[in-house]
Amino acid sequence: MAGRTERVGVYPGTFDPVTLGHMDIIRRGAKLVDRLVIGVATNPSKTPLFSLEERVAHVRRETGGISNVEVVPFDALLIHFAEEIGAQVIIRGLRAVADFEYEFQMAGMNQQLSSTIETVFLMADVALQPIASRLVKEIAAYGGAIDRFVSPAIAADVIRRLRDNGVLPA
Repeated sequence: MAGRTERVGVYPGTFDPVTLGHMDIIRRGAKLVDRLVIGVATNPSKTPLFSLEERVAHVRRETGGISNVEVVPFDALLIHFAEEIGAQVIIRGLRAVADFEYEFQMAGMNQQLSSTIETVFLMADVALQPIASRLVKEIAAYGGAIDRFVSPAIAADVIRRLRDNGVLPA
């Protein structure tokens, strides 16, 4: 189709660590656009377990089989990052009503900042709705199994980092 504009979406997050819930939204979001940019954010309000470079590497490893996905670190206002990469759509995952309230407010603010970029909400798969990176780290820190929430490679990375940090016994 001549002259068709590439549809670009951005799925932002800290991905600390990237979970099966994130991967569900990434796979489904990638079907909605020609190119899906996973924006791995520095978030000054959070203390990540993994560095920005490690989180980018994790997401790249996990999304390696999805041809139209690109993983990019960013440290800017989301709407500015979306404009910079030419995104028309911001993709956000919803797990519960509490997520909706926060995301609804963020979508409204983003619309005020740029009326040309739409926010699209995808409901997490029912089986994956309770998964949150914060809870995955907490479960792992207390010696619980996290293999139902993250890939085996990510589970190994989380356990290794918690051991390196002295949270879990070596």
